[in-house]
Amino acid sequence: MPKPRYSIARYLSIDSAELPTISVDGDLVFLADTTGTPQVWSLDAPNTYPTRLTPHDERISFVSASPTRPEAIFGMDEGSNEHDQLYRYDLRDGTETPLTDRPEAIHLWGGWSPDGEAFAFTANRRERDTFDVYVQGRDGSEATLVHEGEGGFLSIETWGKPGIVLSKEHASFDYDLFLLDPDTGEHRRLSDDTETRYGNVRFGPDDELYCVTNYDSDTANIARIDVDSGAHETIQAGDDWNVEGFALHAETGRIVWSRNVDGYSEIHAGRFTDGKIESLAEPNLSEGVAYDLTFDPDGEQCALSLSRSDDPRSVFILDPETGAAERWSNPGTLGIPRERLLEPETIRYETFDGREIPAYWTLPESVNSDDEVPVIVDIHGGPEHQRRPWFYPTKQYFLQQGYAIFEPNVRGSSGYGTEYTHLDDVEKRMDSVTDIQAAVEWLHDHESVDSDRIVAYGRSYGGFMVLAAITEYPDLWAAAVDFVGIADFETFLENTGEWRRSHRAQEYGSLDDPELLERISPIHKADRISCPLFIQHGANDPRVPVGEAEQIAEKVRERGVPVETCIFEDEGHHTTSRANLIEEFERIAAFLDEHV
Repeated sequence: MPKPRYSIARYLSIDSAELPTISVDGDLVFLADTTGTPQVWSLDAPNTYPTRLTPHDERISFVSASPTRPEAIFGMDEGSNEHDQLYRYDLRDGTETPLTDRPEAIHLWGGWSPDGEAFAFTANRRERDTFDVYVQGRDGSEATLVHEGEGGFLSIETWGKPGIVLSKEHASFDYDLFLLDPDTGEHRRLSDDTETRYGNVRFGPDDELYCVTNYDSDTANIARIDVDSGAHETIQAGDDWNVEGFALHAETGRIVWSRNVDGYSEIHAGRFTDGKIESLAEPNLSEGVAYDLTFDPDGEQCALSLSRSDDPRSVFILDPETGAAERWSNPGTLGIPRERLLEPETIRYETFDGREIPAYWTLPESVNSDDEVPVIVDIHGGPEHQRRPWFYPTKQYFLQQGYAIFEPNVRGSSGYGTEYTHLDDVEKRMDSVTDIQAAVEWLHDHESVDSDRIVAYGRSYGGFMVLAAITEYPDLWAAAVDFVGIADFETFLENTGEWRRSHRAQEYGSLDDPELLERISPIHKADRISCPLFIQHGANDPRVPVGEAEQIAEKVRERGVPVETCIFEDEGHHTTSRANLIEEFERIAAFLDEHV
């Protein structure tokens, strides 16, 4: 008897829960997309039905509970345009208070003051290409400009007694840290001139500063930074893998951290003792990918999001002393049996320079030795992102439909050390595309693969990789799906958000070098495209403007090659409405059925 098949709408309607924060009353507050777009929900106990707190149709991007009052601040944009405005929500009576009303500006959440009386954020109110630092009272009073930025990204890492720690991102691989006194506006640099990443910057016991950083290391570790001298000291090494994140409670010294081991999260708990981390009980969490680690105000519990290939993103509460972990949110799988949700195999394949490229490989159910199946080569964005073994509803749908899924982490991906992330910089851009060609060679050698039915598929920078792959190696592909991809690096840099331009130029190349940008831009080789192409984009995309989709579609259509576009007027870089997602992937599924 054949197994039942489920619609793409069924898979896309599976909920997810993320970005947990714990209120002073002990309630878990988090984002869930149960209504079709992320909203704020709460739980006061595990295994109970959550309460929806916000009534909006627009997506909510974050929520952060006050450290001292039963209230939270959340951010919401319009039409997925990323121009977040901030709102305060009273967790006891449901009152919602607008805190900003500058729809032309982007507001990046910075954090609460230690006493909960104020909060900080950065915004490009003064100049579109510059983020400044603002402090505002929780009562909704006017924001005070306390620091003028110098162009580009500027974000707030944390606010503690010594001041506000700022992060200036010159490129995805090069940050600077500053300590700002919000009362005087005085600030000083904590980092030096080395190219270094910083994340999860937190004040710890005795107001010392801790962070995840690759300072003086190929991989990321937990380090202590002396706020007076700026000296860095590694206190927890990731060894051959990156420490990917941690939560730290300053008063108790408790810390929970995770290590990224070939894409899977290895979670540990400890406590600071005499400046060192003393290990506590090993957490009893299942293998998966962890995100969003955060302590409650008392430091007794750590909340985190966890996902795995067969389990949607859910919120767990961990006791760091005992290691006991309990699932609080359980979105379920809408009746789809979990045994139908497949786990990938981690493989490595050799590329042109002898390097081993990591990838995830998943075959559909019940493939016989003489079966030859079509394959979707799903390429992540970033470029310094990493494909990981988390829950993808669309991946599980296409596996059900009989496609195998190949997910490479080509050179330039994060998760495998600093050197690896730099292997595709600027003039080496096309080496990562050659890694895709090597992936297809690996597939050709696999007995279960139909070499004539291989699909290039990717979003954002992965969309560029799709367009590059079908122009550099046009004979390899049966079809291609490009989500919000870059077609022309010159027009992309000219039209992307002003605050992003210099940052992106560090990775891709400058407008001052048009010859390089022309050489790596698929638009100039569009006459080589021979496979059917599906293009998705959002008209409100501030990162990769919709003109990138329009111009490549026009070029391909002129040649008589089948091309289908799906452009949403009410979406941006990400499709955030479930209704739009369902329409989008119903069309993609039909497109692939027709051409593959």
